[in-house]
Amino acid sequence: MIELPSLITFIIYYIALVALGLYFYRRTKSIEDYLLGGRGLGVWVTAISAQASDMSGWLLMGLPGAVYLGGLPAAWIALGLLIGTACNWLLIAKRLRVFTGRTESITLPTFFERRFNDPSGLLRTLSALITLIFFTIYTSSGLVASGKLFESMFRIDYSLAVALGGFIIVVYTFLGGFLAVSWSDLLQGTLMIIAIVAVPAAGYSIAGGLEAIEAGAALAAIPLSLVPGRGLSMVAIVSAMAWGLGYFGQPHILARFMGIKSADRLSRSTVIALVWVVVSLAGAVAVGLIGIPLFPGLAGGEEEKVFIYLINRVFSPWTAGIMLAAILAAIMSTIDSQLLVSSSTLTEDFYQKLLKREASDRELVLVGRVCVVIISLIAFFLALSPDNTVLGLVAYAWAGFGAAFGPLVIFALFSRNTGWRAALAGMVTGTLTVIIWKSTGLGNALYEMVPGFAANCAAIIVVDRIFPEPDPAAVEEFDNAVRQCRG
Repeated sequence: MIELPSLITFIIYYIALVALGLYFYRRTKSIEDYLLGGRGLGVWVTAISAQASDMSGWLLMGLPGAVYLGGLPAAWIALGLLIGTACNWLLIAKRLRVFTGRTESITLPTFFERRFNDPSGLLRTLSALITLIFFTIYTSSGLVASGKLFESMFRIDYSLAVALGGFIIVVYTFLGGFLAVSWSDLLQGTLMIIAIVAVPAAGYSIAGGLEAIEAGAALAAIPLSLVPGRGLSMVAIVSAMAWGLGYFGQPHILARFMGIKSADRLSRSTVIALVWVVVSLAGAVAVGLIGIPLFPGLAGGEEEKVFIYLINRVFSPWTAGIMLAAILAAIMSTIDSQLLVSSSTLTEDFYQKLLKREASDRELVLVGRVCVVIISLIAFFLALSPDNTVLGLVAYAWAGFGAAFGPLVIFALFSRNTGWRAALAGMVTGTLTVIIWKSTGLGNALYEMVPGFAANCAAIIVVDRIFPEPDPAAVEEFDNAVRQCRG
């Protein structure tokens, strides 16, 4: 039976999102407006939208579920993500904004081609293909999360729940593009942080406090130690912490750095973003721990609903409706960004580059909107299996992007002499390592991010030694960009 307060809350929330889409539909005139907001984002929008699009449904479903099943050892993931977030903002953000502005790049594939001065076009084409593959997987994880949310709330069939969640997201992304996505992420990120603080705070006393959590964990043989050797190996810690490496290669997060109005504003955005991520990760871990004594025996994907169960346990229907909307906000804030980046890749890196170089802005915006729908349909069919877990799908896509693009972004921004051959070799090597490592089952022992990222870096270094002469034009542009960063 559908709870009327929850239904009303969701309808109001959806109307607000569609209104945002319609508002920015009228302001979207060019392809840069649609895909990068005309590089005009403010401090708060950049910070909150970057983190909201980063964390997604796995923050409120996947991570609490992992902590519920694995105890505090799963919190090493949160620590790795915090360190990765900080490094991304402090080391990457400003340089990426300057470099992509100078090269007039609105997608990562375009940036890689222009930064390394690749004459073959392979760097751009292959990176665009990798983007589409892993973002389709990533988007399907969000649809799985939305499906589980609507299935639990409204007692409807899982497939219908996935379709409903996907339809809501596609409509306002289709209409408003980057600006609608970024401003809605500001709203959604605010709602997420309220929920991630309020829910564990209210649930802690109901669960019986720390003693009850420890007793429930002991009964279920769930470890509550972060110390290696007490149910936790160093390999497990490395695997968990390696999530932080993924930040350097996530296109939907990096797009926010590229879209801010001025690189000088990033210092203020950094402070806001880091406070947001500390609070949100701590809250997600707390939700998982509090759920141990309250909801014993969850498994088979049900553990990812512990946040939903906790909301319904501690809040009245009207308040619960608002808190549950935060889960939808978390899901939507990532999927809309992923759809937009995938759309930009298909539009700029395939359609305009390979099919119609002289396409008008109006035509490119239309193509971008059509691509949003196509990618959503593919992700929908991938998400139909109820056996999929949010965290499992996110982990694979996160590793794919981190290992394929992370080292390239770092070398592009900090290595003066890296050439396009080395970048291409690194990207291919990192991607294949992730796929092979995962498909052979080795990911169960060590997260595929670790060997993939390392293999990419090693390939870049080796090929740079084989072809030691850098492109003079690329070196000169690098030097000019660095001077601008320091100015």
